[in-house]
Amino acid sequence: MVGSRAHSLYHHSAGRHPTVSRSGPRRPARTPADHALHELAALSCALFGTPDEVEILRLTMDHIAAAGPYSAEAGYLKVGGDLVPRPGDGQLPASTVSRRVRELAGQDGNVTVPGRRWGRALGLRGLEGLHGYLVVTSRSRPTEAERSMLATLVRYTAAALSVASAHRRRCEDALELRRLKAERTSLQRQLISVVAELGYERAVHALMADVAASGGGEEAVTRALHGLTGLPALVEDRFGRLRTWTGPGRPDPYPEPDAFRQDEMLHAAAREAGAVRIKDRLITLIRPHGDILGVLALVDTRDEADEHTVLALEYAATSLARELAHLRDLAEVELRLHRELADDLLAGTDEASAFKRSEAVGHDLHRSHYVVVVQWSNRTADDSFAQTVGRAAAAVGMRSLLTRRSDHVVLVAGDRPHARALYEALARETGTRSGTIGVSGPCDSVGEIPHRYQEAQRALEARHHSRDRYGTTFFDELGLYRILGPGNDYRELESFVREWLGQLIDYDSRHSATMVETLSGYFDCGGNYDETADSLAIHRSTLRYRLQRIREISGHDLANVEDRLNLQVATRVWKIMLGGTG
Repeated sequence: MVGSRAHSLYHHSAGRHPTVSRSGPRRPARTPADHALHELAALSCALFGTPDEVEILRLTMDHIAAAGPYSAEAGYLKVGGDLVPRPGDGQLPASTVSRRVRELAGQDGNVTVPGRRWGRALGLRGLEGLHGYLVVTSRSRPTEAERSMLATLVRYTAAALSVASAHRRRCEDALELRRLKAERTSLQRQLISVVAELGYERAVHALMADVAASGGGEEAVTRALHGLTGLPALVEDRFGRLRTWTGPGRPDPYPEPDAFRQDEMLHAAAREAGAVRIKDRLITLIRPHGDILGVLALVDTRDEADEHTVLALEYAATSLARELAHLRDLAEVELRLHRELADDLLAGTDEASAFKRSEAVGHDLHRSHYVVVVQWSNRTADDSFAQTVGRAAAAVGMRSLLTRRSDHVVLVAGDRPHARALYEALARETGTRSGTIGVSGPCDSVGEIPHRYQEAQRALEARHHSRDRYGTTFFDELGLYRILGPGNDYRELESFVREWLGQLIDYDSRHSATMVETLSGYFDCGGNYDETADSLAIHRSTLRYRLQRIREISGHDLANVEDRLNLQVATRVWKIMLGGTG
């Protein structure tokens, strides 16, 4: 180190003797003062060549003897407003010395150290203020020259500390500048990203706002979403049935939903905020005010969706939710108006008022109408089921007014329903075939509607008591039952059936035979042997044998007009109203 070199230089110079060159007299030998000055000069070079403040203080303390008969008792550097001692020979200064240095408050002052006759705490001050303290002691009182040398060393040390402090600050400033530049670059990049993100958000928002304003509906939303993301976009209703698909890869046919899995998916998606990935789809729920109206999804089989894709999906879902909520509100108003009119028609109302109100809701009451009663075993007749019936009726082309009662939904339909279309549509909507539909005869005037409503209820009741409880029954196809009014006592009917068919029913029960069924088939075919044998899939001779046994068992003669009529009525009631049971 420089200090060591200076120390070595001092001792080397001290050992020389004056010499005389060949060409002249000897140079005079250096005095001790010259040696001290020479070593101080070498030490000052070392001090100013060291950028580290701790190292500067160490050099000064290690070479304090260059200034005189001194010892360095302690050194302090000012760090963060406090004076921090530098250990000497691995030991910290005495607490009394540290306390005295702090009491001086930046001024020089005497210090008492045991075993030392003289002690002084010297402030290391620069232009920017106090850098620290150097505590110096001596066994004898220093001369004026030695004090001057010590003061010079203190000034050198303070100046070197000032230079080192300035260098440190420059390095810190340079580091801070680099950090600020890096931070500025990062902020600029973030700002660029935010500006781009806001631009994209504004573009998506504007596009979806235009789509909503145009009234394009679900198809327009999926078309815009597909254009923004490049991924197939689709809308399903809350039951998992496809409403619209835009883009390639649409399954054909679209898979029928599983009600249990659909509910699981909806619950899983509802627990999350925003879009959720489920298998190869990125989905979000369409749920204004918490009501789930459907699902908007992107098909992302290669996991390409980024934050912009999610943003577009969520904006699209928000736009679609507003539109569907608006449509739902309109539908609810329309449904309420339809229901009020249907309720009045079923109860009975004047034609003039009914025609005006029907025109207001867009329904033509001037044509023939049918009253349709719908009941499903797994659904209560609430608003939700009424809406389901309305959707199914619209899907099969039925123009109708809709209302509901405590246990069934009623349609006042402008056309005769198809024998199976409404039933099949409702079976798909509800996920079960356990439903019954009763249809009245045609109604040509508003005043007939209450009576036709009773007919539809009787058709529904007849279906409930038939062998096949589920399906559609038309009142004008009931035959005998049409003359039996509602509210008949089934015990009387059972007694009548028992009177005419009891022997045959008991015989069938004991012998696992089908005599009653054979007789019913015979009457259904108008007494034609060939048609009856074909319908029962038996031989003609087998039919003749059974009819003979029926005469013998029942005691009734089929050739007798009165017996034949009563037996035919009994088999009809047995089959339609009593469900063909014993």
